[in-house]
Amino acid sequence: MAETSAEKEQLRKIRAGDVRTASRLIRNLEDGLPEAKSSIKRIFPHTGSAHILGVTGSPGAGKSTLVDALISSFRKKEKTVGVLAVDPTSPFTGGAILGDRIRMQRHAEDPGVFVRSLATRGALGGLAKAVGDAVHVMDVMGKEIIMVETVGTGQQEVEIINHSHTVVVVLVPGMGDEIQAIKAGIMEIADIFVINKADRDGAAQLAGELTAMLSMVPEFPGGWQPPVIRIGNVFDTGPFGASLEELASAIGDHHRRLVETGLLGDRMRRKTMVEIHEALRDAILEPILQDLIKSGEMEDLAGRLLRKESDPYTLAEEVARRYLK
Repeated sequence: MAETSAEKEQLRKIRAGDVRTASRLIRNLEDGLPEAKSSIKRIFPHTGSAHILGVTGSPGAGKSTLVDALISSFRKKEKTVGVLAVDPTSPFTGGAILGDRIRMQRHAEDPGVFVRSLATRGALGGLAKAVGDAVHVMDVMGKEIIMVETVGTGQQEVEIINHSHTVVVVLVPGMGDEIQAIKAGIMEIADIFVINKADRDGAAQLAGELTAMLSMVPEFPGGWQPPVIRIGNVFDTGPFGASLEELASAIGDHHRRLVETGLLGDRMRRKTMVEIHEALRDAILEPILQDLIKSGEMEDLAGRLLRKESDPYTLAEEVARRYLK
């Protein structure tokens, strides 16, 4: 099917880095509009150039401050940057409560930076459903580094690995993060550990515990052992700047290791598998669910379950046979 002139113009503007056009498309993706899905189909062949960096950790760990500082560091190296800040959903508007992060607004006038908030809208893992597609939009805009900052919702934080090439896990002394790291499976997904607010008591103990846990791992993929980087008080500019540059260098080193060992291809393959699963769910499951809800049959199914007349698996099989034939 031939592209219309409006569709060609949209693609041209996004590839030229037009913020307004990209923002409108991301908003339409969040709202699940059919035309947004069509736009992704058109831009998808132009994706695959960006280094995608996931930043996750507990609420209050200082992720936004760290991301803001990393923007400045990457811009000094003349790298273009996109940021997707995934926030809790407002119960009133359905939008992101924090909006575009306030402390990142100092970059608003920089054409090399694009910051956008996404609402989780109940998505597990603190990641919005539209994250993967929004990353594609920023990629096509020409952003060389795309940072995805998650809301940090405990064990489901591990979902960030499905959207990223490099995962930075931010921990804070005195928050029980060392226990949380083990519980959440974060030891398995972290490529770089950051101990933020490392001027606090307990930072050395946390670093020691992380190092001890890492020493128990017999082998790391590609030979990359996640470094543990301490970052102190943001207002203590000298040490903060030095440790931030250490972090930025580690991010670059990890990406180079992925490329050299072929692991980047593995991570991109994993990302595409997740995208296929999401697309199948969207194409097959969502229409069935909407049909069941509109017809009132979903209420009938729930009633049968409550009365113990059937079980979830039998009902699901009945629906599948009828719809999928």
